[in-house]
Amino acid sequence: MPELPSKTAPETAGPRPAASPPPTAKTTEQPSERSTGTTTGTTTGTTTGKNEAPRVAVASLVGTTIEYYDFAVYGTASALVLGPAFFPSGNATVSSLAAFLTFAAAFLSRPLGVVLFGTIGDRLGRRRALVASLLLMGVATVGVGLLPTYESAGLLAPVLLVTLRLLQGVSMGGEWGGAVLLAAEHAPPGRRALYASIPQAGPSLGFLLSTAVILPTLNIVGRDGFVDWAWRIPFLLSTVLVVIGLWVRTTVSESPVFDTTANRTTQPQPASASASASASASATASRFPLVTLLKRYPGRVLLGTGAAIGGSAVYYLTIVYSISYGPKELGIPQNTMLTAASVGAAAGIAITLPVARLADRIGRRPVMLTGAVGCVVWAVPMYASLSSRNGLVITGAYTVGLMLLALMFSPVAAFLPELFPARLRYTGASAAFILANTLGGGFAPLVATWLNSNWQSPLVLGFYTGTLCLLSLLCLLALPETRDQEFDI
Repeated sequence: MPELPSKTAPETAGPRPAASPPPTAKTTEQPSERSTGTTTGTTTGTTTGKNEAPRVAVASLVGTTIEYYDFAVYGTASALVLGPAFFPSGNATVSSLAAFLTFAAAFLSRPLGVVLFGTIGDRLGRRRALVASLLLMGVATVGVGLLPTYESAGLLAPVLLVTLRLLQGVSMGGEWGGAVLLAAEHAPPGRRALYASIPQAGPSLGFLLSTAVILPTLNIVGRDGFVDWAWRIPFLLSTVLVVIGLWVRTTVSESPVFDTTANRTTQPQPASASASASASASATASRFPLVTLLKRYPGRVLLGTGAAIGGSAVYYLTIVYSISYGPKELGIPQNTMLTAASVGAAAGIAITLPVARLADRIGRRPVMLTGAVGCVVWAVPMYASLSSRNGLVITGAYTVGLMLLALMFSPVAAFLPELFPARLRYTGASAAFILANTLGGGFAPLVATWLNSNWQSPLVLGFYTGTLCLLSLLCLLALPETRDQEFDI
């Protein structure tokens, strides 16, 4: 079983000098310690306590919602129009497969985002990384809305599409870790999972927002008008959302835990061999967080990835793949599939905060294990509901499935960061979650397309998803509880 980060003092701390520090120096350090908002803190007396924490959590949610809106718009457009517009083919399956390949391409570039934004977040601050990731996502998404199609630009069109999609992936690689960390590291004692879960509602809110734009557009211009030109509208609307998101994110304070850690690494240490070695190790971790992470915590990265992989598969197969599969393969109306996914997503959002509060009270693992068991059991019935072609049956099945997903998805925002020390936390949490998203979510539509081409039945979706949820269950059993883990070291 992998051990958690030590609860002892930081490695860089050396023996105290014999002389007591002046009273003024002592009083200036105490507020910084109390403002960390961790379980070791007492009553917060600065703006990074009770007053700041909710505002930071909402700012994280706004940015995450916008990023996932951009991602959801592309996923929905892939299912509806991007295949024939950018990858024309006489075979509809080939066109859809090509469009989903560009969807997967963004997941392949996410690890680059982990390296880039993880280094920025662990070295320069969480807020700077988040502002940069949101700006990159906005530029890439608006760029997709301005692209020429294959009919007018030939091969240049799909090349540009893939390029912008890769940039979206780089942005997403830095978004999740920074958003949940900024919220969690501002959280008051005993409420870390609650505050970290607030940006976790962003993916579902982003999907609902994209649906709120796409459905009316489809109803107004019709499917032919949407395929012809109106598919660009949701992408171009991202301009307004990104401007709002950038304004919100630039008005919040930096993580107090990051500030405390940064101050420790810059304070002069006593001249001793052990202190010099510790300072050198800390400096290396600061310069190359990914290298240090893989050397010291490879087991936690792999098990953390496994713990989140099943939830990623449930989310992306339900929110992205099935809204294409249902209409094309089973003749289910497009609006029925979008409505079923939207109702299920809204139900998942509704229980996100109560689930997180429960995880603060009884622990992360019991809640996540319950969700994993539920998803293993419910995966086959959920996708089997598609065979009924009945909107109410599908909506009910999706609602139960996405509520079970919330049991896994809500606490993981606190669980993964708690597996790593502060100086590696952005990179570590991002690496585990993004790898899970890439393996469990990014390739899910491709695998599902291949499975259905061989076994024309929605049951294969359930077996595939259930297998990945079983893997998450086993990884959770191998990981320790983290609720009482110190968070400012």
